[in-house]
Amino acid sequence: MTKNAAEQSASHPLDLPATEIARGIREGRFSSVSVVAESIRRARAVNSTLNPFTVIREEQALEAAQAADRSAARGEATAPLHGVPFAAKDMTPTKGDLTTLGSWTQGDRIPDETALVVRRLQDAGGILMGKTTTPEFAYASFTHSPRWGITRNPWNPECTSGGSSGGSAVAVATGVVPFAEGTDMGGSVRIPAALSGTVGLKASIGRIPMTILPSVFDNISHFGPLARTVGDAVSFMEATCGPSDEDISSLPVGFVSHVARNGSLAGKRFALSVDLGYYQVEPEVERLVRQAADELRRAGATVDEVPMQWTRAVNDEWFDLWCVFMSGFFGETIETYRDKMDPAVVSMIDRGLAMNATAYKRVELLRTRMWRDMAALFENYDALLCPTCAVTAPLVTECDDDYVATGPDGRFVGLDMTCPFNMLPQLPALSLPVGLASNGLPVGLQIVGRRFADENVLSMAAALEARLSVPRLPAP
Repeated sequence: MTKNAAEQSASHPLDLPATEIARGIREGRFSSVSVVAESIRRARAVNSTLNPFTVIREEQALEAAQAADRSAARGEATAPLHGVPFAAKDMTPTKGDLTTLGSWTQGDRIPDETALVVRRLQDAGGILMGKTTTPEFAYASFTHSPRWGITRNPWNPECTSGGSSGGSAVAVATGVVPFAEGTDMGGSVRIPAALSGTVGLKASIGRIPMTILPSVFDNISHFGPLARTVGDAVSFMEATCGPSDEDISSLPVGFVSHVARNGSLAGKRFALSVDLGYYQVEPEVERLVRQAADELRRAGATVDEVPMQWTRAVNDEWFDLWCVFMSGFFGETIETYRDKMDPAVVSMIDRGLAMNATAYKRVELLRTRMWRDMAALFENYDALLCPTCAVTAPLVTECDDDYVATGPDGRFVGLDMTCPFNMLPQLPALSLPVGLASNGLPVGLQIVGRRFADENVLSMAAALEARLSVPRLPAP
């Protein structure tokens, strides 16, 4: 589609791809002020019912938009995201903005520095228009915090948006921004992407420097985009990837744009596992995942169903890592704030504090076996396909504890199928919306690629996305 045709088909310039928004602003076809003002209007329209924002930066964002328009008028605008609004998660510090981590334990903290991932988006011309909701310390698959309440699903407000980047997912799904920043320690980008109907990428570890934790040696934590399209996710990655001494674990490589933006499915080989060997998967989720696999075959790809021998021990041992993460980084909060915290967070911190150090180290043995399985798979296949979540969006009255059972058939009654790939942090994992279930809720397909092959995963996802007709919510 040409840029003029794209503009004619969009109801507002804000609905264009991020790069086309920037191009239109640079060329004077519309203004950054008009785009940012519409972003703020939409944010206010959805916030009263869905609650995706903790902060809407109206004054600061409009000032930045005015500056972007002046720069464009002088012919000085060259940044790839010039004048494009985006949102960042309440976990991620931004200078001058209330940043609470979804918790009363932080008081009314206003950081005096902005995290590198956001600075890089701003350096690329992006305009931060708001901060998005998260459960306390980003702990849950449901965005519901003691401080900010429930964030609801835009397809059905009685259902969860997913978590922990639920506010970012809703901001994108409702057209407030083309992309938003999220964090992913067990699926916190991919879960809300799948349940809310957006693209979500867990970038492989080190591709985007992780600078917001007390430690730079954590190995389950990732940044990643939630985006309307794969192309908008690529724009996020182009701006944020690359090494930095702020994170010793960041990789000394940049992002290869032409690989991510140009790809074909013909000749690609995909392994498909609907259940990873142990999940109970809703029939509607399986149906849409298999339909997507059929579309890959029609595009000239090979899709083979493969057996997986994993068990719910993967989830149980990931949870042990997660509890130690919570106790190590937030354990000091319970002495003072226990009564104002989410009881589930307190329970996790208590569990982490009590965990045996040798048992913690032995989780690496399971992770090693998992990697050997995946290494063998990648000898014959370009990527693994599976559902992102085993279910469509649950009701907001439910919680993670409702999805940790073993059914009568021995299968794991779980929500997400994402945390296994935080156990293998070098593998990029993307959630692509592949359709709506019969209950009207979105379903995501998870595409897991080879080590650090983020560009290849994005290119395969973009090629499949172009062949699918997935409904999108109208702008509010």
